[in-house]
Amino acid sequence: MLLALDDARATAVLAGRAADAEIFGVVDLTSKIETRIGAISLGRAIQFVANASVLGYDVRGAIVLYSEPGTPSLRIWDCEHLWAQYGGALLEP
Repeated sequence: MLLALDDARATAVLAGRAADAEIFGVVDLTSKIETRIGAISLGRAIQFVANASVLGYDVRGAIVLYSEPGTPSLRIWDCEHLWAQYGGALLEP
């Protein structure tokens, strides 16, 4: 089930889509090892988490950190919702 993000948060994510982000809690299904993904734009991080299962990763426990400390992190359902709603707009510069 996709949970709706409030408009203010979705707007903030879209505005910060080029900001640096890190993804924690990603497991490579081939090696069964947790992989940390850093130095990636927020838009690409959302795209990765939303599509990770077809890439061979388990992201059920993934968390996307971005922006200033204290900014709410994104979980898998947030990324799936944002990607479904905004798709390619998250990848625009």
